[in-house]
Amino acid sequence: MQLQKGMTALVTGGVSGLGEASAVALLARGLNVVAVDLNEERGAAMQKQYGGQLQFVKADVADGEQMQQAVAAAEAFGEFRALVHCAGIGGPVRLIEKDGSAGSLEKYSNIIRVNQIGTFNTLRLAAVAMAKNEAIEGERGACVLTASVAGYEGQIGQIPYASSKAGVIGMTIVAARDLASKMIRVCTIAPGLFDTPILAKLPENVRQSLAASVPNPARLGRPNEYAMTALHILENPMLNGETI
Repeated sequence: MQLQKGMTALVTGGVSGLGEASAVALLARGLNVVAVDLNEERGAAMQKQYGGQLQFVKADVADGEQMQQAVAAAEAFGEFRALVHCAGIGGPVRLIEKDGSAGSLEKYSNIIRVNQIGTFNTLRLAAVAMAKNEAIEGERGACVLTASVAGYEGQIGQIPYASSKAGVIGMTIVAARDLASKMIRVCTIAPGLFDTPILAKLPENVRQSLAASVPNPARLGRPNEYAMTALHILENPMLNGETI
């Protein structure tokens, strides 16, 4: 799918980290961007910075009505053909916490709600909108979801995050098959150790240790490097149903 001026992309988690980098990369290609997030201050600043090319919409990705409004904004902004879904949260939960208490069901449920249910909610609404498009070279749209290497191999304390991201990995091939008849592609990126707001919450010595554990390059990934992959997926018509 050729990314070009006049086309609109919806980017969730679009005002920080991986989402912001993806939004900026899409803007550089001339696309209009609807950036969905809960951070109103940062959203307003980005909307001001990029003028009429970016529109900020405050929305909870797991809320059907709010995301329907965000998708409607994307449809009104131009030819809505691209989704990059980066919104997600983390938080430590153990089955038995260090004080001997049971892990928080509330925290577990909230992470599943945002990361897994939010992905399904965003994808279903975006797909309905994209399906209305006229097919161009066999495509009506393309969607990039975000999982994590933790979805394959989580660490202690990551049980809600790991299971939510495993859910995103599990829905990828099914979604691609489901939307094949609509000529809409779906792929997922499962980043390893990237320098994101979630990782920024860790102590600096822990961040340095994680960076050193990466064989090559021996550093944390940069958000713009995620964005490079996201744009490649959108543009490469032979990528579908894969988690990278």
